Amino acid sequence: MFKDTPITVSGLTHDYEDRRALDGISLEVGGAEVYGLLGPNGGGKSTLFRILSTHLKPQTGSVRVFGHEAATEGPAIRSRIGVVFQRPSLDPKLTVLENLIHHGMFYGMLGGELRRASETMAERLGLGDRMAARIETLSGGLQRRVELAKALLPGPGLLIFDEPSTGLDPGARRMLWEDLQALRDDQGVTIVLTTHFLEEAERCDRIGILATGKMIAEGKPGELKRSVGGDVIVVQTSLPDEVAVALQENLGLDAEMVDGDVRITSDRAKELVADVYRACGDLADSVSIGRPTLEDVFVAHTGQRFVVGGDDA
Repeated sequence: MFKDTPITVSGLTHDYEDRRALDGISLEVGGAEVYGLLGPNGGGKSTLFRILSTHLKPQTGSVRVFGHEAATEGPAIRSRIGVVFQRPSLDPKLTVLENLIHHGMFYGMLGGELRRASETMAERLGLGDRMAARIETLSGGLQRRVELAKALLPGPGLLIFDEPSTGLDPGARRMLWEDLQALRDDQGVTIVLTTHFLEEAERCDRIGILATGKMIAEGKPGELKRSVGGDVIVVQTSLPDEVAVALQENLGLDAEMVDGDVRITSDRAKELVADVYRACGDLADSVSIGRPTLEDVFVAHTGQRFVVGGDDA
């Protein structure tokens, strides 16, 4: 049943001494898709990443990767996946080629086959002219590409990527995403990534949104945004309680207060925005309207804004 499914998670719970990091997580990731785990630090992304990559054993529930149980079949899983960590795992004093060869040897690749595979992978990721360069001489974007080449060298069917865009400038970020999409489209590789960047999550085929260890929403980014129920009017004010009362008394609108802002979601938002402005009067510092974003999805499910800060988990 699970043999060809890259990832199947059911009822996954994981506790640390002082807190619950994952609380009843269930998800399924299909073949040749980019699946993003989106959440603020402390939401549970890092713990789930470590379990999926077999660096942490699940405590309660089931985690299967290509049909193998993560709790008992770690080596079988590791033979079929590639993992890119957020922190660098390259030897800065070695060249690009030397880093790739050393990694390939861990997977039983040897001799001419290993060298050819390393050169082919480097060429595919635009590193062909950098094979003799030491890692410490490369930009952050190029180092990230070497990390990706290393993870892909054994030919995995699943790539698990922790915070792909961390430390990259916009140009390097765009090029990395072109690489990931080519892997999905041309080679059928399934990609699971963690991110706290809302714009990065927009690029995924599907996302799961994590908050305080729970999966609060899952689906295609467009579908999740449409589920909010209309456009969003945001009133910035230092008197949110008074604004909410004014909107209720004058317009009959029920508003949400989120971190000091007053928000109204409505499929009539464009018609209402002028009335909202008038009803608020001097109470409002500003009134704006916009299409729903993934942050609005987060707000709808948690009542809080998407804030990145805090300890990761």
